[in-house]
Amino acid sequence: MRIRFWIGIGAACAVWGAPGWAQPAAHESLNPEAASGYVARQAVTAQRYMVATANPLATEAGYRMLRAGGSAVDAAIAAQLVLGLTEPQSSGLGGGAFMVHYAARDGRMRVYDARESAPAAARADRFMRDGKPLPFKQAVNSGMSVGTPGLLRGLELAHAQQGKLAWRTLFQPAIELAIQGFEVSPRLHAMLAESRDELLAQPAAARYFLGPDGRPWPVGHVLKNPDYAAVLRRVADKGASAFYHGDIAQDIVAAVRAHATPGDLSVADLAAYRARTREPVCGLYRGYRLCGPPPPSSGPLAVLQMLGILEHFPMAKLGPRSVQAVHYFAEAGRLAFADRGFYVADPEFVRVPVEAMLDPAYLARRAALIHPDRALGTALPGDPAGLLALRGHGNALEVPSTSHIAAVDGQGNVLSMTSSIESAFGSKIFVRGFLLNNELTDFSLSAQDPEGRPVANRVQANKRPRSSMAPMIVLRDGKPYIAVGSPGGSAIINYVAKTLVGVLDWKLDIQQAIALPNMGSRNQATEVERGTALQDMLPALQGMGHETRAVDFPSGIQGIVIDQGRLVGGADPRREGLVMGD
Repeated sequence: MRIRFWIGIGAACAVWGAPGWAQPAAHESLNPEAASGYVARQAVTAQRYMVATANPLATEAGYRMLRAGGSAVDAAIAAQLVLGLTEPQSSGLGGGAFMVHYAARDGRMRVYDARESAPAAARADRFMRDGKPLPFKQAVNSGMSVGTPGLLRGLELAHAQQGKLAWRTLFQPAIELAIQGFEVSPRLHAMLAESRDELLAQPAAARYFLGPDGRPWPVGHVLKNPDYAAVLRRVADKGASAFYHGDIAQDIVAAVRAHATPGDLSVADLAAYRARTREPVCGLYRGYRLCGPPPPSSGPLAVLQMLGILEHFPMAKLGPRSVQAVHYFAEAGRLAFADRGFYVADPEFVRVPVEAMLDPAYLARRAALIHPDRALGTALPGDPAGLLALRGHGNALEVPSTSHIAAVDGQGNVLSMTSSIESAFGSKIFVRGFLLNNELTDFSLSAQDPEGRPVANRVQANKRPRSSMAPMIVLRDGKPYIAVGSPGGSAIINYVAKTLVGVLDWKLDIQQAIALPNMGSRNQATEVERGTALQDMLPALQGMGHETRAVDFPSGIQGIVIDQGRLVGGADPRREGLVMGD
């Protein structure tokens, strides 16, 4: 069966009444979609289970697993394997992921860390030449940017602990699509066009993603990937070890080392990789408990810092169309990003003072730095644990790719998962039907700051680079209430925080909160989403001293709210995402 249905920007949601699709909830009076410049979508409701992803074919795969009695983890695995095929620019077997899972049987929250790691041969000057950092694109499009992929080890670990269906079953939708073909979507075509020159430089990628004339495959072209299907069959039959050992691993290493700028990934790095189970980082906001992956992800920690600061301001009273609300949101982001840049890295290599950074007294002191009528400018990091004099500030630059999945199963288990290969099409190195990541450019390109202090997020052997991925689960009265996350590089932090403020402060449904115009500061300019109502606020913000920019903010937020026995799901209108449930 070849599915021919896409929802993109401006598309009409005309098929909600089709069999097997959840029915939409009624709109509330506020219509944030209109303010954001996107065609309005309605939130989707269901009673038993639900899955939301960035691609309709992936959502369909996850829905098949839920309908068959599978768990939230089963649904996410099936969906992720399809995403690696139909949305290859964002995530896949050659990348990694963070997952936060709520188990209904014991009420426990677990984090699965499948973040890529640096090769054992990696050194701190990896991205330096003649004492200066390499140009970012040169660092990205190279073998040096490829970290040891973690995705399959993470999926296997999560399935072993939380899966219900047979491992092999979860691979079938992706195998079928890879063999039969899927139609190139508008978003994939646009991303191919944008990355055409870089893909042309890699012959294997060019043969797959571009036509004989070197042009991107057009929308509707049926793209088949038998090599990807063959890899999936091997892993389905033999487990993730089939990927991390043997000829697949050897081909990955050979491709990295054959690049014009070769990397040092080894078969030993692949064989030694292990996903990790971690305790979540959690914090309170307006009486809700919010949890997500701890470092090496900086995302949930920064979101919690932002919200802990915003708790000192009347966000609910100000509302989403208030210049003052945008001002406070940007200032909170400025302060959180200042701390993030100094303190957050892989905790196995660097002490990350998580508890001190989330201490209510510390966040109250940070909030007191915010003026109601003028901007801070560039915020300085605080010193929650007496480490400021010992740390340097690095210059990592995260680019906006990645993907997110939210799932709730019939037993009440909840999964929020963000996966990535980093920038669009990762390193552009294409092996056996999948792309390899460029996640090592999430490290600081320099090992020391100008004062000679070591940067926490510097490159080190076997270290996991800092991430901004922020899959989160919100608890209300000890039970799951929201599962949410987004792609978007370092802007993920602002996307997720905006959505949470939309639901928790402004009482919007999840679809309305997702569609709110994106905004925030990453401790540089105050950014607002181009083409939205927020652009009208720029003069007022400038009058308060904000340096402002109107930018494209292609978030891909997916979210599910669990409220009084009803599931309400939303997908970002900026992408092709879809929600399904029963």
